[in-house]
Amino acid sequence: MTPTIVLPIVIGGLYTAGVYLLLDRSLTRVILGFILLGNATNLLLLSASGPAALAPVFGYAEAEEMSDPLPQALVLTAIVITFGVTAFLLAMVHRSWRLVRQEVIEIDEEDRRVASREGQDADDIDPGELPPEDRPAGKGNTLHSDVDVEAQLAQRYAGIPSDDVTFPPTRGAQS
Repeated sequence: MTPTIVLPIVIGGLYTAGVYLLLDRSLTRVILGFILLGNATNLLLLSASGPAALAPVFGYAEAEEMSDPLPQALVLTAIVITFGVTAFLLAMVHRSWRLVRQEVIEIDEEDRRVASREGQDADDIDPGELPPEDRPAGKGNTLHSDVDVEAQLAQRYAGIPSDDVTFPPTRGAQS
């Protein structure tokens, strides 16, 4: 019996599509990529377990004629774990949607500022010599307490209702 090339191509395609979707900034696509990676791994485990044989549950076949139940148990465990992590990711995406009202993660100002820096070694940087916006927390911060932060947020977002009592509305809610 000759092995088929279709199953490795399908597994490779699922891994490729899963990694491609994981690298997107859309959170829904990240979840779909994670699901595809889980399914590709399950197919890989089953295809690596060897050809199909008789079920070991019935007990009427010789040991050489039975299939190994371990890969099947691993796949069932992987399905449960993938389902649990997917449910957790969906809850995080839902929470992010309630707070920001958009599903795509934008490039924030911190990303732009770090990307615009010249190549510097982290060991050569003295935090006292950095401009105030580049200093780590606790090094020349302009905000001294949580009360100042709350007052600034209340002033900035006055009159804008928030979805959550503990979080202020974000700029995405204004547009």
